[in-house]
Amino acid sequence: MTLEKADPVEVFDAGSKGRGLRTTKALVAGDVVFTEASYAAVVFDSLALQVCHNCFRRQASPHRCAQCKFAHYCDRTCQKAAWDEHKRECSAIKTAGKAPKENIRLVARAMWRMQKYGGRVSDSQLTTLDLLQDHVSDMVDEDVKELQDDVQKFLEYWPKANRAVGTEYISHLLGVIKVNGFTLSDQRGLQAVGVGLFPNLCLVNHDCWPNCTVILNHGNQSALDSALHSQRRIELRVLSPIKEGEELSVSYVDFLNLAQDRQKLLRKQYYFDCKCEHCSKGIKDDLMKATTDGEKKPTAEQVKEVTDFTMKALGKIEDARVTGDFEEVVKLCRECLQKQEGVLADTHLQHLRILSTASEVFSFMQDFKEAASCASRMVHGYEKLYHPNNAQLGMAIMRAGVTNWHAGLIEVGHAMICQAFAILMVTHGSQHPITKDLETMRSQTELELKMFRQNEKVYQSVRKAALDGQPLTEPVKEQVKELVQGAK
Repeated sequence: MTLEKADPVEVFDAGSKGRGLRTTKALVAGDVVFTEASYAAVVFDSLALQVCHNCFRRQASPHRCAQCKFAHYCDRTCQKAAWDEHKRECSAIKTAGKAPKENIRLVARAMWRMQKYGGRVSDSQLTTLDLLQDHVSDMVDEDVKELQDDVQKFLEYWPKANRAVGTEYISHLLGVIKVNGFTLSDQRGLQAVGVGLFPNLCLVNHDCWPNCTVILNHGNQSALDSALHSQRRIELRVLSPIKEGEELSVSYVDFLNLAQDRQKLLRKQYYFDCKCEHCSKGIKDDLMKATTDGEKKPTAEQVKEVTDFTMKALGKIEDARVTGDFEEVVKLCRECLQKQEGVLADTHLQHLRILSTASEVFSFMQDFKEAASCASRMVHGYEKLYHPNNAQLGMAIMRAGVTNWHAGLIEVGHAMICQAFAILMVTHGSQHPITKDLETMRSQTELELKMFRQNEKVYQSVRKAALDGQPLTEPVKEQVKELVQGAK
């Protein structure tokens, strides 16, 4: 599904930001402004053997294309659905002997589509790839050299029998991908697995505190008839009330960085200077570098000592994670948290990064009580920094809720899962797979919470048996049956 004329948007001149999109009617949180199918999309090189090249779902044992031996699919149904998009790529990869890197594959897919349909695939497409900004003239020498190398690699990959293309146009498309490529996630929205081009979405400008968010909704890919499969598509969803005529915005970067760091990142990746209110005024910067506010405030020397220690530890933590030395990760996290105690506030970025890492590693090691403690503290800080309907906040609260649930803290776990569900209903909608999973968890924890409140001893017995992989005793089974019936 692509943008329809009935959708409440129009292109306008956004001044120094170039073109932008604004709404033609008032919208409320949770509204879908528009949906848009990908013009072209590819799986990341690093995941090419693990992710379906049609629906972008992760698969344990994907079906491989017998011709190019590069593309992989859920099954033959997905392969059939992808054939129109893959057939020219398949031949090109066979001729070249190997697949080029992802940005070159994406340019080629876009070119093949343009040659077949033209630059505008439907009346609802508001712009073409030709008209999108490439920022080639803004690139530093290093980026220009990489771009020139990629142009040559593309020309080596592009079939000689196809229409010849000029180097300038290929440079333009590579530049467009660099600044406008949208990261695609897997079926649960938990891992980035590819990159795609969505021309209408490219018209939505950046704001560090946006009024919209973008999610990928894979739609229906389960039908046996591939003709019934829906296209890869994004949804632009409203985070907070928008007035008629107001510009639509999304954030290109994570808000959890100081304003100057976000600006540096945006300048490096997207070649513009962010002048949004949160950057201009440094809103929430004070919280992101705050120290404790007690009777005895830490000195500047103490703060520097702790932040320097944490920065060095973060590098060691990353090295330990890469080698799988999780005991060392735990040790370093404990040392950092001990050093930070009484010095860094619960919203300080370094404190939150250590808590995030510690929660993740403790969960991996199945020390759920420690993980739950770190996750809850992390969420407490996030809530003071993120927009209340931020998708990353919702995901963090969901993970914290699940961790508390696994730790046996059913009351806290259920409350967090409900809180996360409310946020993700806005950012993802009721039909997204992750929201459906969360709804199932919410129902399960609600039932368990009722059991817990009726008879905590029985509830804990059931939980222990489940964790130990042991069957329930007959007396406990009977008590559970009575509690379940009473809880419904």
